[in-house]
Amino acid sequence: MRAVPIWVDKVHDRDKVDQCIWDLCFKPDGNQLIVAAGNRVLVYDTNDGTLIQSLKGHKDTVYCVCYAKDGKRFASGSADKGVIIWTSKLEGILKYTHNDAIQCLAYNPVTHQLASCAVSDFGLWSPEQKNVSKHKVNSRITCCSWTNDGQYLALGLYNGLVSIRNKGGEEKVKIERPNATTSPVWSLQWNPSRTSENNVMLKIKKEESYDVLAVADWGQRLSFYQLSGKQIGKDRNLGYDPNYVNWFSKGEYVVVGGSNKQCCLHTKEGVKLGVIGDQTSWTWSAAVKPDSNYVAVGCQDGTIAYYQLIFSTVHGLYKDRYAYRDNMTDVIIQHLITDQKVRIKCRDLVKKIAIYRHRLAVQLPDKIVIYELYSDDAADMHYKVKEKINKKFECNLLVVCSQNIILCQDKRLQCYSFQGIKEKEWVMESLIRYIKVIGGPSGREGLLVGLKNGQIMKIFVDNAFPIMLLKQSTSVRCLDVSASRSKLAVVDEHNTCLVYDINTKDLLFQEPNANSVAWNTHYEDMLCFSGNGLLNIKASNFPVHQQKLQGFVVGFSGSKIFCLHIYSMSSVDVPQSASMYQYLEKKLFRDAYKVACLGVTDGDWEVLAHEALEGLDFDTAKKAFIRIKDLRYLELIHSIEERKKRGENDNMVFLGDIYSYQAKFGEAAKLYKKSGTEQKAMNMYTDLRMFDQAKEYIGSGDPLDKKMLITKQADWAKSSNEPKAAAEMYISAGEFCKAIDIIGEHGWADMMIDLARKLDKADREALSRAAMHLTKMEQYSFAAEVYSKMGDIKALINLHVEAKHWEDAFTLAEKHTEYKEEVYVPYAQWLAENDKFDDAQEAFHKAGLQGEAVKVLEQLTHNAVIESRFNDAGYYFWKLSMQCLDIARAEDSEKREEMLAKFQDFQRKADMYYAYHSIQRYTDEPFTSHLPEALFNISRYLLHMIQGGIPHGISKVGTLYALAKQSKNLGAHKLARYAYEKLQTLRIPSRFQEAVDVGSVMIRSKAFADSEELLPMCYRCSTTNPLLNNGGNCCVNCRQPFVHSFVSFEVLPLVEFVIDSSLTDEEAVQILDLSIPKQKKEDRGWKEGRIGHAQTLRLGQADEDDEPEEEDPFSAKLMTFDQEDTEFRPVVVTRSVLQTLSRSEVYILKRPKPLRYQFFRSLLPDVTITQCPKCNKLFHTDDFELQYLQKGHCPFCRSTLDD
Repeated sequence: MRAVPIWVDKVHDRDKVDQCIWDLCFKPDGNQLIVAAGNRVLVYDTNDGTLIQSLKGHKDTVYCVCYAKDGKRFASGSADKGVIIWTSKLEGILKYTHNDAIQCLAYNPVTHQLASCAVSDFGLWSPEQKNVSKHKVNSRITCCSWTNDGQYLALGLYNGLVSIRNKGGEEKVKIERPNATTSPVWSLQWNPSRTSENNVMLKIKKEESYDVLAVADWGQRLSFYQLSGKQIGKDRNLGYDPNYVNWFSKGEYVVVGGSNKQCCLHTKEGVKLGVIGDQTSWTWSAAVKPDSNYVAVGCQDGTIAYYQLIFSTVHGLYKDRYAYRDNMTDVIIQHLITDQKVRIKCRDLVKKIAIYRHRLAVQLPDKIVIYELYSDDAADMHYKVKEKINKKFECNLLVVCSQNIILCQDKRLQCYSFQGIKEKEWVMESLIRYIKVIGGPSGREGLLVGLKNGQIMKIFVDNAFPIMLLKQSTSVRCLDVSASRSKLAVVDEHNTCLVYDINTKDLLFQEPNANSVAWNTHYEDMLCFSGNGLLNIKASNFPVHQQKLQGFVVGFSGSKIFCLHIYSMSSVDVPQSASMYQYLEKKLFRDAYKVACLGVTDGDWEVLAHEALEGLDFDTAKKAFIRIKDLRYLELIHSIEERKKRGENDNMVFLGDIYSYQAKFGEAAKLYKKSGTEQKAMNMYTDLRMFDQAKEYIGSGDPLDKKMLITKQADWAKSSNEPKAAAEMYISAGEFCKAIDIIGEHGWADMMIDLARKLDKADREALSRAAMHLTKMEQYSFAAEVYSKMGDIKALINLHVEAKHWEDAFTLAEKHTEYKEEVYVPYAQWLAENDKFDDAQEAFHKAGLQGEAVKVLEQLTHNAVIESRFNDAGYYFWKLSMQCLDIARAEDSEKREEMLAKFQDFQRKADMYYAYHSIQRYTDEPFTSHLPEALFNISRYLLHMIQGGIPHGISKVGTLYALAKQSKNLGAHKLARYAYEKLQTLRIPSRFQEAVDVGSVMIRSKAFADSEELLPMCYRCSTTNPLLNNGGNCCVNCRQPFVHSFVSFEVLPLVEFVIDSSLTDEEAVQILDLSIPKQKKEDRGWKEGRIGHAQTLRLGQADEDDEPEEEDPFSAKLMTFDQEDTEFRPVVVTRSVLQTLSRSEVYILKRPKPLRYQFFRSLLPDVTITQCPKCNKLFHTDDFELQYLQKGHCPFCRSTLDD
């Protein structure tokens, strides 16, 4: 820091007596200085120190002046107890008085309220109010100051206390200071900028801020306080009585002076930085010009001195780390690449800074502090103290190395260890002008030293003898060495940049207008220098490339140039395009690539890549194309390299390939022709659809080339949306498959079939493709014609199946049975998709896929039961049983037994679901078509069947409920009571509960007996059976199962018999078919006669001449059973007995193999019975005919007479 006096004036009165300068202040714009001298107010022009005007208005000494922040008015206070308000035009507009002499004044920076302080009170005046509000104080007021926001006023008192008041004058905080009675507060001022706390080292960022009050007392102390009264830091001992304290407008420095006859500059923490000016008497006042570095000082002897403060730049640079001084006591380290900053607070005047690798040296007035990085990480910005050398050093330059510091003073260089021990000393012949560390091993670093006499020396830290690199005639101003230490750049006192070869000492070149120079650390042959507002970049021996740049170049790394402009360091990105193009002009592709790596645009990379490729420097071209990620050219280079490995060395062909890739087709074709490879030219033009040019390169009469050209032309026609022309060209070139694909894509069926008819049978690929496209076009007849031409039966069948032409498919399947599955499986799937599950099941069955057929039926059955369609469930279970029977016929004995068991189970379930359908409709629907007797029989039948297990969905409650109601209606009271009692033990739906409860009570009033008319009779043993048999649906006496009509479920007059084991079923049927029907005897009825004189009337009595009636052998066998036997023993009929039976009385159930036939004889031939040949169920003929008329099929198996 240097203080330069701008002007000085001395104030006298008329008698030439020195007038003390008690106070002074600046106008906010800085153009005028207001001075309190004697009983006058003086106004000076700050530019040249001329007195503008002397204002008279006070009758006694003027002690204080103050300017409002808006610049409209200022005030002066005097020992005459008066305060005068002056305008900016230097006119007095108002005067008011206190009871004592005015000691100090302060304008509120926000409201422009004026605080005027006398000895025993202070007043607050504002232009808006007429009166001045005054407040008493118990001690003499010596100074005052408002906070930045204008909310609080601080008063300094003679008793050593500080009183902080609000805008209304009320005391809010009282600061009691130690030794206050002997330390009057003589000056105080709030920092105009709110301050934030910082640690010793932190990254620069905005912190929570607060107001700071600087207090100077005559205890020779400088102190700092917060608004709350809390002291900041410790008291600073000044060593003299301070008369004033003033802040710089940004609050970074504070000006203090007094009995020391000096004006001193301190930091905002109170650290003394230097002396602004030495005077011959006490300095009573000082003011800092707003927003500038100018200070005005007023003295006891009337001297007014106006100084400009010049803060020199203290900094250091190593590669991308820049350290510089801030606020005189702080060091900021800036990473020039990431722009990250770190602040180190030294709390003392920073005189010198040096930085090298992981070391940082800071020289303070009485010591040197060496810092080091916490880690070796290149991005680490955290420093810690390594060593402190507690000595006072005087030096011009400071350099730090890994283990030493080097101090430069005039001609002398001294090397110290970090412990402060001097290790070496070098004395030069002339003044040292420039010094720089150029690196080296730890403890053996090298230094470049430039002298005023033009010598350039090289010094090693561990070597006591300097080495002279070269000597020039002019003084050295700046120097730098290239990355490989082979070239040296020097800037001399005439601003000339000279570049030398260190080995030969030869001057390589020189450039004018340079004030600083730096070599590129990434590239040997490139440097930059600055001067005259221009940046100059020079590569090798090429001309200089210039662009505008303010400041000094201090570093050059890659494409970044580090520039120091005034106090700030910045990094400038400079594309190296110009240098790269200079190398390209000389075809120096490798050097151009190195320059491009420093930083150029993508467009520059592309130019480099193409230039290197045309120059056949494939290695450089490949690297450049990799940078711009151009895979197409990388593939070209790879193919050329592979061809070179195989022995191809014709550069003309390679260059032709390159030109063709660059769309220089004419040049490429010429090169191909010169090299004798016309075929490549033809292929190139063909690929480009430039067929006219391609024809020029066709070999004479080569048919293959012509065919290829036509094919390519067809490809082009196809891609250019001319499909018909393309198809015709493909046909003429013999590319039938491509033609067929185009025709198929556009749906030209006529053109397709014409082409297919012309094709040879042997060209199966083209024919099959034509058929496929015709199928897509739904031209099935044409497709069938093509498949027929090919003789492909399987494809023909698949075509009919795809077209859903089932009849044609069935016809072909019958002719070619090996494709039966190809037809029936898709047919079955189609039926299933269209909800024709029954037909689908039949189709699966026909296809021989029994498993699929069973799966369909099982699903249908399950769905029917879930949906309460019990009639359908019975039908599907019957179908399932027949499927099992079919499987049993084809399987081995083990599987057969399993299938037969399933058959019996499914038959039983089919019967039960069929019967329960009527019960369910009766219980769930309001009306029924069944007679009470039929419902009674059905419920009895179901109850007997349930004893063998209840299938899913059949309700025992519903069956008992129907039985109870019908039994009650028909007079079977005993059975009804049994049904109601059973119902009471079951969980009954709520809708039946009331009816069951009422019925249970009412049935008890009936006789405990069943009507005899309802009791079934066994037609074998003529036993009358109870309505309910625990043994099942059979006779309680002979165990003969009852045979029911499967509509009304009445018991049919049928008795089952079995054939003697010596006969087969077929033989038995044959015997029955040959039997002679018996003649029915005439019914004699009533016959009149006479016996004697009496007339007689006889019924059925035979005459004497009638032959006795023969006994029926079958009837004789009916009673052949053992009553104690628990198992059913059927009637066994021999051949002789069969011959006596009439065929019309016998009903044969012809069940499929492996089951045997069932034979039944009707004991009441007059009762007509109908048998369904499909399901073998027996019906009363009247019931069956009625159901058939209603439904059109058998009520059980749904087969028709046509089936």
